[in-house]
Amino acid sequence: MRISELAAATGVAVATLKYYLREGLLHAGEARGATQADYDATHVRRVRLIRALTGSVGLSLQQARAILDLVDEPGDDLYETLGSAVSALPPPTAEPDPSEPDPLPHARAAMERLGWRVHPTYAGMAQLDRALAAASDAGLPMTDERLDAYGRAMHDIAGFDLERLPGDDPAASVEYTVLGTALYEPVVLALRRLAHHEIAGRMLHPDAD
Repeated sequence: MRISELAAATGVAVATLKYYLREGLLHAGEARGATQADYDATHVRRVRLIRALTGSVGLSLQQARAILDLVDEPGDDLYETLGSAVSALPPPTAEPDPSEPDPLPHARAAMERLGWRVHPTYAGMAQLDRALAAASDAGLPMTDERLDAYGRAMHDIAGFDLERLPGDDPAASVEYTVLGTALYEPVVLALRRLAHHEIAGRMLHPDAD
């Protein structure tokens, strides 16, 4: 298909597609002349993925590029690649200050409480520490009971995801894990909000249809 047809298939303007091509977010089509190229289903999928990352997930183009780079060149260690993907996802976090005796006290205490073995430099640790500190500063600290409940739910979700890794294909495993991390987290957040809404409705308006 021509670039105009790619635009029609994806709902993305030709000018935007050309920008993706210039920036290396979208791979080049098969050359059909000095100024023409053909595109195929892989380009359609890639464009839709870019739009999902920058639209639904809310990543910047720079963040989306980091995710796509990991999918394209995942390296040899899926565990490290997943850590790099989390680093690229919001919220942004600064590196812990190594001079601090306990740079991530809230996250460390939470991991000890849950019994999770997590490397202290993993990006999620800094993200969790910031979130727990913010909750505490606002007067709504995370109680042990709430942490236990949240931890069980998240552990079950993560286990469900990772048990379905396409283990016979390392490249597919990286894509599944990295993209799943980016694309499914907004689903988890939305479902939690909808569950609040549904349960509150039953509790506060038990007679409503």
